[in-house]
Amino acid sequence: MSRVALPQYLENAAVAAELQSVILGLAEVSVDISKSLAKGALAGVLGAAGAENVQGEDQKKLDVIANDMIKDALAALPAVRGLASEEEAEVVPCHTAGSYLVTFDPLDGSSNIDINSMVGTIFSVLPHRGEAPVTEQDFLQPGRHQQAAGYVLYGPSVMLVLSTGNGVAMFTLDQDNGTYLLTESEVVIPADAKEFSINMSNQRHWAAPMQAYIADLISGKDGPRAKDFNMRWVAAMVADVHRILCRGGLFTYPWDSRKPDQAGKLRLMYEANPMGFLVEQAGGEIWTPEGKILDIQPEHIHQRVPVILGAANEVALCVDYHQR
Repeated sequence: MSRVALPQYLENAAVAAELQSVILGLAEVSVDISKSLAKGALAGVLGAAGAENVQGEDQKKLDVIANDMIKDALAALPAVRGLASEEEAEVVPCHTAGSYLVTFDPLDGSSNIDINSMVGTIFSVLPHRGEAPVTEQDFLQPGRHQQAAGYVLYGPSVMLVLSTGNGVAMFTLDQDNGTYLLTESEVVIPADAKEFSINMSNQRHWAAPMQAYIADLISGKDGPRAKDFNMRWVAAMVADVHRILCRGGLFTYPWDSRKPDQAGKLRLMYEANPMGFLVEQAGGEIWTPEGKILDIQPEHIHQRVPVILGAANEVALCVDYHQR
């Protein structure tokens, strides 16, 4: 059976030519990143880089390598006006006539690199609406303004998951010719859930409503939910969200009392908004305890938020624990 390749899919979906060039550029560089990951220790790319990123986190060598590869690839595209990376302190101007702004997390879950576990690249494409040269203010758009969003999951197979605002499609990399082929055209998240994903080691640091919600899930058939739930946790948002897009469930990374002035761990522009775009396009929901994430007006490019996403009914229940 012949499968639709990514360029043909974009053509069939009537995606604007400039936006196609951005998506295809990201897809192409992801193939190169996957090759570096596949070589692992043989390529000398594992281990710490010996520096911290702008978030104050220790960088891995592949964090830096992947960031530079994506930055170089995007900077070469005339359609890209500017870019912002989780690993960069400031926005990076590109082409003054470009129509799009791109934000990205070059290697989500990089703590998994050295144990050969799943990691991914997350990206978001926004329209450019400011003047040249590009500034941080130009990027500060609610997630609903995204023209496209997606991620590449580097696992046993390499997969590109993408939305241009008309549903969610999954593509699998053909390793023989470096081409992404369509393998799932209509991704749907069931409204109800039987799995949840959270870092349970932080339980004692969560706000009381989240502790109560998770306690009720854990109590299973004997508790108020009268239903058994399974817990899954990969320690890479891209992998945990991929599982939800494939078979449903709920993922949350809540507020933590160890850093009470920090809203959450995940970044609005590089993680929550692009993943939220995909989740909503697949029929799911993404919220903070106060409201929908895609409606948030960003205040700065490295803003953090608590995240609750996945099955629509389960997200609504979790939010209700916080609001009632």
